[in-house]
Amino acid sequence: MSAETRQTQSPSKYDRLIVAAKAVPPLPTIVVHPCDETSLRGAVDSAQAGIIRPMLVGPENRIRDIAGKHGLDIAGFEMVNAAHSDEAAAKSVELIHAAKGEMLMKGSLHTDELMRAVTAKVGGLRTDRRISHVFVMDVPAYAETLFVTDAAINIFPDLDAKRDIIQNAIDLYVQAGFGASPRVAILSAVETVTSKIPSTLEAAALCKMADRGQITGGVLDGPLAFDNAIDIEAARIKGIKSEVAGRAQILVVPDLEAGNMLAKNLAYFAKADGAGLVLGARVPVVLTSRADSPRARMASCAVASLYANARRQRSPTVAA
Repeated sequence: MSAETRQTQSPSKYDRLIVAAKAVPPLPTIVVHPCDETSLRGAVDSAQAGIIRPMLVGPENRIRDIAGKHGLDIAGFEMVNAAHSDEAAAKSVELIHAAKGEMLMKGSLHTDELMRAVTAKVGGLRTDRRISHVFVMDVPAYAETLFVTDAAINIFPDLDAKRDIIQNAIDLYVQAGFGASPRVAILSAVETVTSKIPSTLEAAALCKMADRGQITGGVLDGPLAFDNAIDIEAARIKGIKSEVAGRAQILVVPDLEAGNMLAKNLAYFAKADGAGLVLGARVPVVLTSRADSPRARMASCAVASLYANARRQRSPTVAA
C-alpha cells in the first residue's frame, strides 16, 4: 500500500505528527544549501504548513533560479549568500551561534559536509552529549511509531556512545510528545548474553546502567533479537517476559551497518516512511535523504519543531 493510499484511508502517524507541530510556533530554521527542487520544496512545504520559518543559506542566484523553475514561492524567506556547500555549512553553524535559528535542515549538500561543520571542535555545535541519529519510522503494519538508532552517524559505537545514543532517543521520544517512559529494545542477533557476540554483553551492561540511573526516562531490555523485540507472539514462544519484548518503541542497533539495513528494509519491504533527525548538538538537525518524500521531509521538520519547542520551554537560553 502506498503512502498516498494510506493517507486517503486514515490519518497516518505522520499526519498526526504534522498536526501537532502546526499547534506550536513555527521554528526558526537554517536551511543549508537547498540547491535542488527536493530540498527547496521540503523547506517551502514545511513553511507553508506553519511548521518552520526558513532562512536559506547558499548561492542566492542558484536558489532563486530553482525556485522560479519549479514554481516555489520563496519571496518571504530571508537569504544568506554562500558561494558553495562548505561555505553554506560553515555560515549556517555561525548563524546558530548568533541565535538566528533553533534548527538546521540539510539541503542538497552531502551529509559529511554538513556534519563536519556541526561537529567541528572549534566553532561547531558540540555538547557534552554524543551526537547521534534517529529514524522516526511510520511502519504501516506496526501500531507504534518506531525509532531506529543509530543508523547514520556512529559507525561502531562503544558502550559510552551507546549510552548517549539511547538517552538522545529517549529524550526525543518524551520531549517531542510521543509518550512517557518509552520501551527501548537493545538489539542483537540473539536474546541471550554470550561472550561470542559482544553486542549482547553491551546490551546487558546498558540495562544495568539504566538500573543504576545512568540512563533515565525509558524502560530498557536487551539483548533482544528483532523478532522478539517487535512481535508479542515471538517473545512468548521464546519465553521472554518483559515490558519491552514484543512492544518496543525504540530499537537500538549494534552498529551503523545493522541500523542502516534495518531502516531501509522497513522502508522498502514494509513501505515505511522514515523521518530523520540528528540529536546531541546544540540544536536538532533535520537530516533528510534525496530519496525522502515531501511528507517525510515535513515529518522530520515536525519532530524537530516539537522537540525544539519543548527544549525552549525547559530552558529559554537553549539556542542562545
